[in-house]
Amino acid sequence: MDPLLEAALRARENAHAPFSHFKVGAALEDSTGRIHTGCNIENASYGLTLCAERVAVFKAVSEGVRGFRRVAVAADTETLTPPCGACRQILWEFCGDAELLLTNLKGKTETLRLKDLLPRPFDASFL
Repeated sequence: MDPLLEAALRARENAHAPFSHFKVGAALEDSTGRIHTGCNIENASYGLTLCAERVAVFKAVSEGVRGFRRVAVAADTETLTPPCGACRQILWEFCGDAELLLTNLKGKTETLRLKDLLPRPFDASFL
């Protein structure tokens, strides 16, 4: 199995999802090949919940990383779970049209590009 998918699956185990019980893990591969992970972290005030993808991006960026080439997302769903709208925007701004790998606990995978999920992205070029 791809190490990036394995990292996302491992990160999923750290999720804090006491309300939804929907655990998600994410992993980013930076331009040097290093992997950065994140998991979803819920809050009783649902609006303060953070998704796994944003946690991974923010952790990596806070450590000085700026270039990413691949993103993996892992969830326990029959239909593979793509990033939500907010995560798509954050991923686009920090990762551009990176390769996106989706997986579930049964080993099903799919690979696409972020542009497939966000065909007309808003970014700094409009400012």
